[in-house]
Amino acid sequence: MRRRFFVLGFQNGRAVMAGEAAYHLGHVLRAHTGQLLELSDGQNVWLGEVEKVTRERIEFKLVEKLPAHFPSTEITLLLSIVKFDAFEWALEKATELGISRIVPVAADRSEKALLKAAPKRADRWKKILLGAAEQSRRVSAPSLEKVTEPEQAFASASAEIKLLLSERQDAPSMRSMLEGKFPSSVALAAGPEGGWSDPEFSQAERADFLQASMGSLILRTETAVIAALANLNYALSRPNAP
Repeated sequence: MRRRFFVLGFQNGRAVMAGEAAYHLGHVLRAHTGQLLELSDGQNVWLGEVEKVTRERIEFKLVEKLPAHFPSTEITLLLSIVKFDAFEWALEKATELGISRIVPVAADRSEKALLKAAPKRADRWKKILLGAAEQSRRVSAPSLEKVTEPEQAFASASAEIKLLLSERQDAPSMRSMLEGKFPSSVALAAGPEGGWSDPEFSQAERADFLQASMGSLILRTETAVIAALANLNYALSRPNAP
């Protein structure tokens, strides 16, 4: 299966990749003239033939337009800041599972040192999203918002269904919340280690988030994210959908 890479755009039957991405493709992955690769500008996908490789630039000739498959449900992930190795792992896997938008959340129980350092890692996080999107052959990478306070993150989430992952005993199962529903958009909020605080539960409720349980086991944030997204993909899949 051919690999997919992102370019800035297509023009006059040509595409160009420049900078760090071109160096990685040309000198780490050793792209060569005549090689066929899939290229995406975030909206369209083309089969491109490598025509010229230099240290910081690769030129392509477009050969054939390919189908561009987009998810039927747009999923926004409100992801609480946790230890960066776990947070970044969750970013990567959430991208592979089709997330559309990620909002890092400065939750009450997020470590203060992590919150202070988080803005400086935005560029690294975007590279993780881009690499995971290419690896999973997506048409586009998820968008990454700035670190946001919980109340604002909840209030600004616009989706047909809004779910707050909850460890509370009386929270209904995610399965029951999704059964028979095929929304065009979903917002999913995952708390930090130690869970959401009482004020955050109230803020989420005012923003029309519904609590949803992943079962009786207590999951780490990154585990809960992956399990929830896998459940979402299964529950929202339509018969015979591509």
